[in-house]
Amino acid sequence: MAQVRDQWTSRAGFIMAAVGSAIGLGNIWRYPYVAYENGGGAFLIPYFFALLTAGIPILLLEYSLGHGHKGSAPLAYRRLSKKWEWLGWWQALMAFVISTYYMVILAWALSYTWFSFGTQWGKDTEKFFMNQYLGVTDSFWNFGGLQINVVIPLLLMWIFVYFVMRQQAHKGIERLSWVLMPILVVMMIIITIRGVTLDGATAGLNALLTPDFGALTNPKVWVAAYGQVFFSLSVAFATMITYASYLQKDADLSNSGLIAALSNSGFEFMAAIGVFGALGFLAVQSGVDVEGVVASGPGLAFVVFPQIINELPWLNSLFGVLFFGSLVFAGLTSVVSIVEPAISGIRDKLGTTRTTAVNWVCGLSFLISFLYATKGGINYLDLIDYFVNNYGLLLGAILMTIAVAWTTRKVRDLQSHINRVSDVHIGSWWVICISFVTPLVLFIMTGMNIWNDLQAPYGGMPYSGIFTMGYGAVLITVIAGVIFHHMEWKANTGPVQVSEKEGA
Repeated sequence: MAQVRDQWTSRAGFIMAAVGSAIGLGNIWRYPYVAYENGGGAFLIPYFFALLTAGIPILLLEYSLGHGHKGSAPLAYRRLSKKWEWLGWWQALMAFVISTYYMVILAWALSYTWFSFGTQWGKDTEKFFMNQYLGVTDSFWNFGGLQINVVIPLLLMWIFVYFVMRQQAHKGIERLSWVLMPILVVMMIIITIRGVTLDGATAGLNALLTPDFGALTNPKVWVAAYGQVFFSLSVAFATMITYASYLQKDADLSNSGLIAALSNSGFEFMAAIGVFGALGFLAVQSGVDVEGVVASGPGLAFVVFPQIINELPWLNSLFGVLFFGSLVFAGLTSVVSIVEPAISGIRDKLGTTRTTAVNWVCGLSFLISFLYATKGGINYLDLIDYFVNNYGLLLGAILMTIAVAWTTRKVRDLQSHINRVSDVHIGSWWVICISFVTPLVLFIMTGMNIWNDLQAPYGGMPYSGIFTMGYGAVLITVIAGVIFHHMEWKANTGPVQVSEKEGA
């Protein structure tokens, strides 16, 4: 019996879901810092070059794989070549691993949305976050037990995500994106306007936007640009393959990819302006240079921004609710997209109902997420995130280009598929990027990561933790992918049909 697939109600619904997947926490707390550290305003040159030569090409490649083969990542790769099915499982499983700790960060953001009322974090925001809220232990292997402050919001977030994922894609993910994304954009516009109108905002904006063209001669700046584009577009962990498989057969792929990529870039730039306007304000209030208050990642969100909110002359709580609420909304539209690939893969492989697949995937991710809700959890989160992103996703993307361009030699077929359904045709530049430019850059990025990690252990963490949780997380997903590859297909891997809702 042919497998019945979900399908978006419209191309606009797909674009909204794809943009929601791309716009996540990294747009708000990673891009501003990366731009500042790598040439300021001049960073836009390598950034857009990377977008055109790696970001958009990989995005369109995943669209063509999912849409052309009408299946989840494992099924799409299987239809490309049976030898490559395991790669689809590996990418989907890496997304699954990311979901286990991403939910904990959303729990932090939800907690801080509540803490914003009355600025409950007090004056010493770092002590509050690390000691009172997380209760961080004094050594890596000291788990310290569950931290109830994190467990409660984590449960609430999982309950919400679980009921969203039980719905078909067009009822759950698409509707969630239609509701949250417009609200998120409005919230970020308000945050940006407030950020740039604060006293001292110009100091932050000057630090961010003043171009350092000399930085463009540094290869690390170009690698940083490729890294930012690559990680912020939600590519290489099966999400876009899965999402594209839910598109109607005549959906325009190239236009959809361009809209999603440029929307993501525009949001990143807007967030950077708001963030650095606020950082300039904090620097002036603290009597230090902007460099003295700049941070990235959780440090920016949960330590520096509460400091900024403390210093605001009025409406402190409202600004806090807007900022941390935006993190929750951005994270929700992203986390549903990284849970979906494993759900879709299991449905395709085993022929299960969506509810059964959701129960298994969300249930297991839910249990694993408690590892990061322990008092030592932030260390495990930081380590696994680093290795999954800097090794797992990069290697997965390299193998994807090798599979398409060099072993199956289907890159021209996929190009033809994109052009057949799209108004804007893609030319030889796409084939060249997929075959040569993108894999070369990804090889260089991976080599630089290896070199840096050989100099010193990541984050000063013990090698026992690095090998167990860092390399271990990547290796386990590879082994699990191979196991899934060799399991018998219970469902039909031939042509698929769409449900009645979707035009059957």
